[in-house]
Amino acid sequence: MNSIENLQWRYAVKKFDEHKFLSEEQINILKEAFNLTATSYGLQPVKMVVVKNKDLQQQLVAHSWNQLQVVQASHLLVLCIPKELTSEHVESYFKLVKDIRNTPDEILNPFKEFLVNDIANKPKEILTSWMKNQAYIALGNLMTVAANEKIDSCPMEGFNPVKYDEILGLNKLNLNSVLVLPVGFRAEDDYMKDLKKVRRKTEEVVIELS
Repeated sequence: MNSIENLQWRYAVKKFDEHKFLSEEQINILKEAFNLTATSYGLQPVKMVVVKNKDLQQQLVAHSWNQLQVVQASHLLVLCIPKELTSEHVESYFKLVKDIRNTPDEILNPFKEFLVNDIANKPKEILTSWMKNQAYIALGNLMTVAANEKIDSCPMEGFNPVKYDEILGLNKLNLNSVLVLPVGFRAEDDYMKDLKKVRRKTEEVVIELS
């Protein structure tokens, strides 16, 4: 199937098959897809927590507006951002650039200094909003890759981040949860499974300038 057919196949699953689980290979594909997601400046200010623990997943249901997909899914992917973005994050990124590409300091340093100063001078709420935007980019990429791999998903904003952070121990990792993506396989009796996708006509949402 091509990409458009796969996106037609995809929908926000309302009920997962609790007896079907993703293979290690499938989970690794999602991990790599997450890691390869484009981010602003390439800084990757977002992390993904992979939960495959039914006890933990069950605990999280009550803090997810009782959406059962959280526990029904094979795995629960939780996208997180740092509580605070610091110059150390920028420094480590440019060290990685130098290690991988062997780029000279005289080329890297001006851009590195710009980013260090830019981050240092931005209010925390602006940086938090920017990092959340990067998480949404990752979410979209994960959903598309999942569809191409015939993996079902259901993106969620409706959850209590404070409780997620507490239950998953994210505070100790200096992380805040921002988005949730249960992944697995649709149940045969999911009422949404065979419904036609509702979308406006492409020409209504795409503006072409020539």
